[in-house]
Amino acid sequence: MQIRDRYAPSPTGLQHIGGIRTALFNYLFAKSRGGAFILRLEDTDRTRFDPAFVQNLYDTFEWLGINWDEGPNVGGSAGPYIQSERFELYKKYAAELIAKDKAYYCFCSAERLDRIREEREAAHSSETGYDRHCRNISPAEAAERVKAGEAYTIRLKIPLGEGTKFHDHLLGDIEWKNEDVNPDPVLLKSDGFPTYHLANIVDDHLMGITHVLRAQEWLSSTPLHVIMYAAFGWEHPEFCHLPMVMGQDGKKLSKRHGATSIDEFRRQGYIPEALLNYVALLGASYEEGKDIYTLDELAARFSLDKLNKAPAIFDYKKLEWYNGQYIRMKSDAELAELCLPYAIEAGLFSGGPGSAAPGPGAPSQAKGPSPEQRNTFTAAMPLIKERLVFLHEAAEKLGYLFSEPAVPGAAEFIPKKMDLPQAVGLLQQGRDLVKPLAEAADDAGAETFIKEWAEKNGLKLGDLMMPLRVAITGSRVSPPLFGSLRLLGAEKSLARVDRALAALT
Repeated sequence: MQIRDRYAPSPTGLQHIGGIRTALFNYLFAKSRGGAFILRLEDTDRTRFDPAFVQNLYDTFEWLGINWDEGPNVGGSAGPYIQSERFELYKKYAAELIAKDKAYYCFCSAERLDRIREEREAAHSSETGYDRHCRNISPAEAAERVKAGEAYTIRLKIPLGEGTKFHDHLLGDIEWKNEDVNPDPVLLKSDGFPTYHLANIVDDHLMGITHVLRAQEWLSSTPLHVIMYAAFGWEHPEFCHLPMVMGQDGKKLSKRHGATSIDEFRRQGYIPEALLNYVALLGASYEEGKDIYTLDELAARFSLDKLNKAPAIFDYKKLEWYNGQYIRMKSDAELAELCLPYAIEAGLFSGGPGSAAPGPGAPSQAKGPSPEQRNTFTAAMPLIKERLVFLHEAAEKLGYLFSEPAVPGAAEFIPKKMDLPQAVGLLQQGRDLVKPLAEAADDAGAETFIKEWAEKNGLKLGDLMMPLRVAITGSRVSPPLFGSLRLLGAEKSLARVDRALAALT
């Protein structure tokens, strides 16, 4: 049997962590078993549907590097893969259930349903859902009323006085009393649109879905789905309800915990491989003592038997660690390419970076780098690679290389236990070292030179370097000084030292 599973989002919002985790697990499971991963758009909720959300889905998965074997934009033998293009199928199968006496026409108006609900609330009744008012209308009468043009829905006949059993790969054997299932739910609405449940079951069957991996919040719908499969006479797929993704407070992950949409993570400067690596570990284990995996390595190791029953806790600090690890795994050229859109958006090449960059994809009038600036930007990657957590931070950390930093207040130049005249003296001595440091072949040569000079002149190395660092970069905390001097060159570096001395004296 070929494994066939699917990701079936409703395009009514942006792609978020929970959805991506579901899609990723389906992708990894299919690939681990040589199967097919399918994308299906469940767009029957037309009130909240927006084409922009469909595009967001495509853009998100392209960025993540996850491809489906069949889907709306790639085709396949089981299409169409968009539910709004399959309405005639749903009508056909709803009619089939009518013919099998597994469903019935319901002529109750919205006003009657509202009245029943209000009466129950007033009486504090524990009854919920439909009261099955139309369940026992004879088929002949129902057909006549339909023929006469009376508005109707089609409802499923939930078997009375029975229970429904199914096996979940993670949770084991599960049994529900049918009295706890939504009473005779609507399958086909009065406007001819299918409900989620009808479309979902028909599509999964016709598309040959063998395994349904979805979040545990869908567990309560599964008894209804099993009943529907039995009503059609179809075998239901295997089910696996994935552990929930929770915040640190133990509640379902949401915006109150921080970024949840993939667009937000992308704007913040996360690398897609880092996000995928971390999300793949939310509720699953792979190999003892290993943290970093490629997508292919994850697929080779993925198994439903390694899923955890307990909810997964989303740890933003751990994700930041992963992002830093992947940043350091990039070559200088690769990292520069990743950081460049954020740097442009921040205005790095237009006179100095602003605040945090919105990231790639946002409209911008910001100036791109000249060839010389681009070379400098790439050459500066070794200075910040070990310090970056997010891609957008490159602009702030390297701003001093592309625009003249403001001269800080005098206090910033003064080493501990010294005064301003002493700091000025150190900076004047440091000025004589700028040219040899800037022209040193590498950091090792520069460090040897300045250490020997400081020792010869009876100075602490840290005290000597602090005023020079502040004059060159505009800050006590900056990328390595020796590399900065080499990138700026002796002439520009000396000009900055002279400007600082002029401001201090």
